[in-house]
Amino acid sequence: MEIRTVETLLREHPFFEGMKADYITSLVGCASNAHFAARKNIFNQDDPADHFYIIQSGKVAIDIESSDRGVITIETIGPGKVLGWSWLFPPYRWHYAARAVEDTKAIAMDARCLRGKFEEDPAMGYEMMKRFSAIMLRRMQRARIQLLDMFGPGKKA
Repeated sequence: MEIRTVETLLREHPFFEGMKADYITSLVGCASNAHFAARKNIFNQDDPADHFYIIQSGKVAIDIESSDRGVITIETIGPGKVLGWSWLFPPYRWHYAARAVEDTKAIAMDARCLRGKFEEDPAMGYEMMKRFSAIMLRRMQRARIQLLDMFGPGKKA
């Protein structure tokens, strides 16, 4: 069984594709391994957003709570995806919930550590913001499509 370092895992992950090697080396100091058992909540809406997660294996459901419809899954993500961006914006609280659909392995990236590195190296912070902006845009587009499906013409709220 090959043992790969966190740095190797980051370099191989699609989110970091094309990123400068010294940025990845710097980010390793903020990384740790994480495991979430199936059906375990990773975080809940309004919890402190103190990490983001780089999914290595498994599946994660991203959920929102509706007062009249209960829990609504807006997206399910798996290997090669990134979970979480609320750690980027004050007051650093989750705007949605996430739960492991199946056993999930991830790399947890410490938000306070990352924000400190971005303050020290704004070019690295800008590079990460560009990458997270693309994720946010895709996720918001998916949520919009779901809302249109749920509440579009002929649908009752």
